[in-house]
Amino acid sequence: MGTKILIPTALRQYAGGHDVVEVSAGDVAKALAELTSLYPALKKNLFAENGKLRSFINVYKGEENIKNLNQLETTIEEGDELLIVPSIAGGAPADLEVLHELSNEEIQRYSRHLLVPEFGMEGQKKLKQASVLMIGAGGLGSPLGMYLAAAGVGKLGIVEYDTVDYSNLQRQLLYKTADVGRSKAEAARDTIKSINPFVEVEIHQVPLTSLNALDILKHYDVVADGTDNFPTRYLVNDACVMLGKPNVYGSIFRFEGQVSVFHLNDDTACYRCLYPEPPPPGLVPSCAQSGVLGVLPGIIGSLQAIEVIKIITGIGEPLANRLITFDALKMKFRELKLKKDPECLLCSEHPAITELIDYEQFCGMPAHDRIEKKPLAKVSTDPNEITVHELKSRFDRGEKPFILDVRNPTETQICCLEETTLIPLNELPARLHELDAQLEIIALCRSGARSDNAAEFLRKNGFKNVKNLVGGILAWSKEIDPTMPTY
Repeated sequence: MGTKILIPTALRQYAGGHDVVEVSAGDVAKALAELTSLYPALKKNLFAENGKLRSFINVYKGEENIKNLNQLETTIEEGDELLIVPSIAGGAPADLEVLHELSNEEIQRYSRHLLVPEFGMEGQKKLKQASVLMIGAGGLGSPLGMYLAAAGVGKLGIVEYDTVDYSNLQRQLLYKTADVGRSKAEAARDTIKSINPFVEVEIHQVPLTSLNALDILKHYDVVADGTDNFPTRYLVNDACVMLGKPNVYGSIFRFEGQVSVFHLNDDTACYRCLYPEPPPPGLVPSCAQSGVLGVLPGIIGSLQAIEVIKIITGIGEPLANRLITFDALKMKFRELKLKKDPECLLCSEHPAITELIDYEQFCGMPAHDRIEKKPLAKVSTDPNEITVHELKSRFDRGEKPFILDVRNPTETQICCLEETTLIPLNELPARLHELDAQLEIIALCRSGARSDNAAEFLRKNGFKNVKNLVGGILAWSKEIDPTMPTY
């Protein structure tokens, strides 16, 4: 029996779909070398050009990060397990001297809390005194907001500026079918008030940016990060550290989730201690691109709610300096140890980052994947773009342009155009030889974002005549064929 290397979902596409690979090696460096020799596509995702592990990759031997052991030279023996943990694209205690009293109706409502000796009347009063800011009211924000409201948190803030879509209803229980098209923040506020009218709900229907983050976050005791993109995640982390706010973090990907509490105090790790830099754009797709099991955010968001309540009431041991990972397919939780990085650019004694930065530039990606609801032009003035109306006209003339679909295979099972060639974006670098550089290529995806990246990549690799289909398959459904299903 050798050493098992556990491959996370985000990297399994580069490891033949395997979740576990067994190797025989004496240390971590040799184990990873054997792994990447078996699956060469993994190498660029694990290692930088200088041969060091990428900053967004952590490797654990058992429950210990090898950063806290002997790094890549950490010895391993037969039966050991190595776990690769990439980053995966949710307060302060109340003032005990001025705790709000509970009304008779509140005492009846929260009676099951009051009967718990470790919680009791004092814990409930702390909840009533506290304020929590939810960043996002989606999959994670739904169970988080509903349970915090039911528990009796005095004030809930919601940062959310999107609208309810049919695709949200599979997991975002704050919303009902009748809410489709409504403001998420307003619909979430109505649901929360229907659960508990004693909760004050304050909504912020704006994108969270470097310009407004500090001003919004400073009014709350605890921040719960339910974001689905890396720019906002780093922004929330940095703002929490600068303001001295606990950051209850949660993230999900297909069947897996992560939960932790960052910067509970100055002695505990922040998100940058674990992941100093984000993964390259495109490596970790969003839910809109890769999907997610509907009940998964219910589990992770509920764990976030527990952590928020523990921080506010002072009971138990918060997940500071610990990361919980959850695999729904195996129904397995793992607890991994974290450690404050004394060289962290943000939370060390001599930080290099002392003000909020341009996080979209830092991460190389936008802070959202929502489709802006603006009229689509019928003719593009950009030579590198083509509209759905222009493509339809070419079809009507009997032309058969070469269309490159860069979505994932599961997406094409939902809807697709006829006579397209499927090469998922993450496979494109390895499959360039399948394309004719002399042909005109029209790149297609769900909304036009991934296909724009694909078109740019092709042009950089010698393809002269590449156009991006503006708005993607969603625009085709909206403008050309309303019978085509969307997702």
